[in-house]
Amino acid sequence: MDIRPRESSTSRVPDSLDAQLLQALEIDGRAPFSRIAAVLGVSDQTVARRYRKLVSEGGLRVVAVRDHERLGQEQWMLRLRCAPDGAEAIAAALARRPDTSWIGLTSGGTEVVCCTRPRSQSDQDELLLGKLPRTPHIVDIRAQQMLHRFFGGPNGWLIKHGPLAEEQAAALRQGRPGTDRAEGPLRIAPEDEPLVAALERDGRATYPELQQATGRSESAVKRRLAALLASGAIYIDIEYDSALVGFHVGSMLWITAAPWALDTVGKTLATHAEIAHASAVAGASNIMATAVARDIPSLYRYLSGRLGHLDGVQHVETAPFIRRVKQLTYRPFPR
Repeated sequence: MDIRPRESSTSRVPDSLDAQLLQALEIDGRAPFSRIAAVLGVSDQTVARRYRKLVSEGGLRVVAVRDHERLGQEQWMLRLRCAPDGAEAIAAALARRPDTSWIGLTSGGTEVVCCTRPRSQSDQDELLLGKLPRTPHIVDIRAQQMLHRFFGGPNGWLIKHGPLAEEQAAALRQGRPGTDRAEGPLRIAPEDEPLVAALERDGRATYPELQQATGRSESAVKRRLAALLASGAIYIDIEYDSALVGFHVGSMLWITAAPWALDTVGKTLATHAEIAHASAVAGASNIMATAVARDIPSLYRYLSGRLGHLDGVQHVETAPFIRRVKQLTYRPFPR
């Protein structure tokens, strides 16, 4: 799950049906509106209308995501300290790259945070050793390799807040393809790339649309998509404006845990309602997390309460997001 707080939606009153629809899409992003409607107890037309409104006004996008951890591919989190007049341009340039995600401005707009997933060693070297060190306005570069995911990826965040009853969530999971993960090493075959690329543009693309994009038969498309989802090589994810469900404050957390407590702290963070993503990383801090709160007082209570009292946590650096530039997709925000 990815979330995209926006300044323009801070005044919107959360809507329970919108929240239920978002969680339904978290569970199964390709579920037909008719099945979602039956679970939510509303009409197909209501679900379709709400979906279109969430897309146009709430920043909703449903897309396929490659699970780089399960595919055994490297991921890095970059922290780029910049001169204030260069941070936005650097963030926008990084956002246009196909190998980046989770790009935001923090620390009062003087730091760019970026997740990069180089497709090859040469791509990684070109970015980390070539382009970034020579980029004007970058004062300092810190790169931390992501080692292990505690929470995030295919795990939906809204389940922690429960807009859907458990029986509703179970009904949606029952009809979801790819429930059973295949054994063995994961890979996306070259012949699957057109299919994955089409789903990365639109995770709800119809089978006829996928057939046209791939040049394969509809039955072949159905089989390959089911196999890719079942293996865990890809999953269907959503991004949206978290103000839609009443959460207006997002922050990066750089946590230093004692080595003996690293796994325990990470697993505990995964259970906290405020945590949308948490991973072990290499570097000065050994856990990177994204916290989402309803407001600044709520963030303070979390930092000084459950997180602050967590056994094994030695240090926490908090960097609130000033502006999100990219999560799953890149769409520049209006000024």
